[in-house]
Amino acid sequence: MSTIQKISPFLWFDDQAEEAATFYVGIFRDAKIKRIARYGEAGREFHHKAPGTVMTIAFELEGQPFTALNGGPMFRFNQAISFVINCQSQDEIDHYWDKLSEGGDEKARQCGWLKDKFGVSWQVVPSILPELLGGSDPARSQRVMKALLRMKKLKIEDLQRA
Repeated sequence: MSTIQKISPFLWFDDQAEEAATFYVGIFRDAKIKRIARYGEAGREFHHKAPGTVMTIAFELEGQPFTALNGGPMFRFNQAISFVINCQSQDEIDHYWDKLSEGGDEKARQCGWLKDKFGVSWQVVPSILPELLGGSDPARSQRVMKALLRMKKLKIEDLQRA
C-alpha cells in the first residue's frame, strides 16, 4: 500500500498534462511517471474530452509528487506561484536552467526565475543563496542582492565574489 503525500502540487493544463509531465521527468534525474487516469464517457458534457484521453497524470520529481490535469483552457499559470530548485553547483544550475527554459518565455527570465514552455515558473538557485543574502555582513548581503538583480541565470562565482 502506498502512502499519499499530505500536500502536493496539482497543475492545471489545457491539454498538455502528459507532454509536460514527460518533459519534466526527462529533466530531473530522480523522476518518474506514477499513474495515468483517463477520461471516460461519464461527465463528457462537462469536460468535453474524448474517452481515453489523459485526465490526470501523477509524476514525481526528486521525491516530490505532482499531479497534472488536462482541465481545459479556463486557467493559466502565472509567476505568483513557482517551484524552487536548490542547486549545489553551477553545472546543476546550468542543467536545469537550460532544459527548463527551452522554448519558454524569454522575457520572464530574471534573477534565477524562468517560465517554461508550459507557462510554469521555476526558480533555479544555488543552495548557498540564503547564506549569501542573509549573512552577518549587511554590506555584503547588499552587494550580493545588487549582483543577483543584474543576472538572468544565476552565477554562483559572481554571487560569491560580490
